[in-house]
Amino acid sequence: MTEHAPTRTVPGHSHGHRHEEGLAELLDLDAAMSRTSWAEVAAWATRYAVASPSRIIDLGTGAGAGALALARRFPAAEVVAVDRSPVMLDRVRAAARQQELGERVHVVHADLDTAWPAVGAADLVWASSFLHEVADPGAVLQDVRAALRPGGLLAVVEMDGLPRFLPEDLGIGRPGLESRCHRALADAGWNAHPDWRPLLERTGFEVHGPHTVSTAAQHEPQVTAHYAQAWLTHMRPALRDRLAAEDRAVLDQLLTPEHPGALQHRRDLRLRADRTVWAARA
Repeated sequence: MTEHAPTRTVPGHSHGHRHEEGLAELLDLDAAMSRTSWAEVAAWATRYAVASPSRIIDLGTGAGAGALALARRFPAAEVVAVDRSPVMLDRVRAAARQQELGERVHVVHADLDTAWPAVGAADLVWASSFLHEVADPGAVLQDVRAALRPGGLLAVVEMDGLPRFLPEDLGIGRPGLESRCHRALADAGWNAHPDWRPLLERTGFEVHGPHTVSTAAQHEPQVTAHYAQAWLTHMRPALRDRLAAEDRAVLDQLLTPEHPGALQHRRDLRLRADRTVWAARA
């Protein structure tokens, strides 16, 4: 779900408490809107895991949606949520308490570009929209393999491109606005990741996949508009110097609630997104 430092689980993250709070809200929205596809990803990956893992590590946990979902999926497991952002970890603690998972979900503040944290041995390591953000993925994978118990599983999940919402022809501006936005951000390095299978195999893992899960969902218009507003608002600053003036003007109309063509007034928005997962057994 990124541009390019550990613990950022969506693209374009920069420092600052207010920005991280906004990012956490976007991650929560993403978890809610992608619940069905996330469950399919988790079901496919965890069939290669031990039947009842006792300890799970969620790397780059962000707002903790993955850690909390894994805690619910495996009710006997201790879940360790790792992130370098104190703001994110505060959100995880609060959500775990609210969902009565606080006794099993623990947080660890760590920057994996610096050192592997003291998290003990694990049966399952979850790395969603994370591995492409670290400076040396190979070194992190070596640390993960050392932390996994024999037969333990690493699940690596990546977003294949950014979520899409808009029709090809908006009725304003030139058709294809969303595609031009995504190309501009791809050129800027957003969400760039390789096929992880070769590196996983070189690290000594037995690899299954990649396996891709597609989402094409028609939610309630206001719900989809809210999610689209959050994503496009998040993307807009990075597009300032990368889009033609006409495209920027149309994008700003979509994001301005008072404008008659704003996202919240549209009924033709539809979420499309893909996630790919690799299951790697130690």
